[in-house]
Amino acid sequence: MMAEGDKPDTGTGRLLPPNQFAGAAFVPDSSVVSEVLPSANFGERRGGIAPDLIVLHYTGMPDTEAALRRLCVAGTEVSAHYVVREDGRVVQCVREADRAWHAGESSWGGDSDVNSRSIGIEIANPGHDWGYPEFPRRQIAALIALCRGIMIRRNIPAHRVVGHSDVAPTRKQDPGEKLPWDLMARSGVGVWNEPAALAGGEQVYLGARGAAVNALQKALASIGYGLPVTGEYDITTRDVVMAFQRHFRPARIDGIADTSTVATLGRLLRSIGA
Repeated sequence: MMAEGDKPDTGTGRLLPPNQFAGAAFVPDSSVVSEVLPSANFGERRGGIAPDLIVLHYTGMPDTEAALRRLCVAGTEVSAHYVVREDGRVVQCVREADRAWHAGESSWGGDSDVNSRSIGIEIANPGHDWGYPEFPRRQIAALIALCRGIMIRRNIPAHRVVGHSDVAPTRKQDPGEKLPWDLMARSGVGVWNEPAALAGGEQVYLGARGAAVNALQKALASIGYGLPVTGEYDITTRDVVMAFQRHFRPARIDGIADTSTVATLGRLLRSIGA
């Protein structure tokens, strides 16, 4: 029985401690949240769209507190719904019902307004420009718990958990190849297929044209990547292939569609029924 003052987490049915967030700008959406730091940077979801996508980022700054300030202070025009600190503490900055400004110019599944249909999660990590350390285990455990709650609340399928580099492959490389997508997928967050082994064989790369390029582009677009099917292996195609490799075949990220990349892509398509 619910005691007076207890607040249910609508995703998991667990209880938030009474009065833990008294005086906060809003009551957090998730029971894993330990702190609310409201951001000034958000708006309404266009057309009343309900979020059906989770986009993972890294903060890309050497100081997590500085990253939080940037996400929350007015005028930066950037925010996220959640930030997962290195020690596993979770901060909520924007209500899930609101549109955070995290994806920028992006596209997934043919929709270019990714912000309106997604929940953005920043993972505290300096990123590639600052040494790109491994993600601590407790941070990943907190990320998994946060994502699972959102997925339950919002009925978001596992394959709709993606990285910033997936939705903005020509601009971004976060959360990067060190995020343990395989471990997360075993907990139901995201999808993962064992990558095909690196080997020799046919390669398709920048400047190529023809049926093989056309088929590659169609397959990547079927997953959700914003890639026109032109039959030409242009810079955009290379960047999308790199984004795919970074997420699903991180052993080698070179933008070349080798036999391992193509085979791994085929496995993913079959697993999600695309």
